[in-house]
Amino acid sequence: MTSAPTRVTAAAVALSDRTLTDLPSGVSAPTYDRAALQPGIVHIGVGGFHRAHQAVYLDELARQGSTEWGVVGVGLHSREIGEVLAGQDGLWTVVERAADDDRATVVGVLTRYLHAPEDPEAVLTALADERTRVVTLTITSTGYRVDAHTGEFDADDPHVARDLEDPGTPETVFGYLVEALHRRREAGRAPFTVLSCDNMQSNGTAARTAVVSFARLRDDDLAEWIDQHVTFPSSMVDRITPNTTPEERDAIATATGVDDRWPVITEPFRQWVVEDSFCNGRPPLEEVGVQFVADVSPYETVKTRLLNAGHSAIAYLGYLAGHRTTADVMGDPVFRTFLARLMAEEIAPSLPEVPGVDLAQYQATLLDRLANPRMADQLARLSRRGSSKIPNYLLPSVQAAIDDDRPHHLLCLAVAGWLRYLRGSDYAGEEVPIQGPRPDLVPIAQEAGGDATPLLSERSVFDSIGREPRFADCVQRALSALDRQGPREVIEEFLRAGGDAS
Repeated sequence: MTSAPTRVTAAAVALSDRTLTDLPSGVSAPTYDRAALQPGIVHIGVGGFHRAHQAVYLDELARQGSTEWGVVGVGLHSREIGEVLAGQDGLWTVVERAADDDRATVVGVLTRYLHAPEDPEAVLTALADERTRVVTLTITSTGYRVDAHTGEFDADDPHVARDLEDPGTPETVFGYLVEALHRRREAGRAPFTVLSCDNMQSNGTAARTAVVSFARLRDDDLAEWIDQHVTFPSSMVDRITPNTTPEERDAIATATGVDDRWPVITEPFRQWVVEDSFCNGRPPLEEVGVQFVADVSPYETVKTRLLNAGHSAIAYLGYLAGHRTTADVMGDPVFRTFLARLMAEEIAPSLPEVPGVDLAQYQATLLDRLANPRMADQLARLSRRGSSKIPNYLLPSVQAAIDDDRPHHLLCLAVAGWLRYLRGSDYAGEEVPIQGPRPDLVPIAQEAGGDATPLLSERSVFDSIGREPRFADCVQRALSALDRQGPREVIEEFLRAGGDAS
């Protein structure tokens, strides 16, 4: 997160409990008695996404009269967000930014915020409180310390070792969860549900693996009790929420009349699909639009293969073409047509039927979301971690297309865009930003030049599909075309030829 702003708009109302009744009429304020909120949920990782997503749903639930699901926020690292929230009585503003207007809402569902390093015992007490029935997490995919390939927990992590030596003052999220569950078990209290809200597939499985594995390193009996009695539902979350800059905060204060030191900007669209598996009750979030289902995986598949794959498809090619944001790319009719046809012709045919999801409408909505000029995401950010995004988001659709003997040339072009991007410079020789867990791929790409084979042979990324001739030859044709001319011209060529630009 970025630092708090330095300027204050004089005419804006400073956000606090005392000033809620003084807010401008266009700003939606909590209609419930915040003092009546019961702390039913502890959330670990109070970043922008949680404040624009899960907390908004819970705030709407409280506005309907359900006051037993207040949130205790926990931060494991930065102190700053806690200081800002403390100065605003735990309130913040969510600005939904559509293409033509804004909608501002003050969220009041946070009952208190705890900075774990300053007071670990207060966090453990909140987690062990019998009123806490659900613990939600947004700790990023790397925070689970579960290897993406083996599915195993990293037991050698030094922070894990430290928490095992001193379980009463933990540092890791797993140290806190396991110690709190230990205390609940000793006190004869029911456990809480651990609900991951991180943007990763099978996040419930990752959470279970991490917590139970950590517990097993400490106490086999405790691990068995957790494995048998604690539920770890998976969930699928979706809402674009970029970081808020100081300049945007000043602009929000001017536009809304609310002086909020750390507002959140997000899009109108939101989605939350949750596996209905809770061991100690759950909030009735279906009343505010959350979908509770028996199996989240089909919804995850649709999202990752359309939204996440779409991000990667336009990020590398778009950046190399000189675009810098999603709105820039989608404002280019060639790129918009490329993404629309990629989804409709090469990805959607292999997707499962999902209850309540109209695939054609989902794709149309996605194109509009990415084109929103007031919610433009940076392509440099979407380009991060390509070595994990390509195999997780694009290659499953490639494999499905090959298995079904369907076209996959536009998918190959998207992959070739990443291979070209890995060389570290654009067509003008300017450096491109490469961030990810595999920096060793850059020198391989630079040495290979226009030869796709060395990178396609990296089994940690491409597994066996990198040696599949129908895929490898297609990627090579696309990469050679990108070496002959710019991305926009290659896309036009591939679209004219029905994808095959040989």
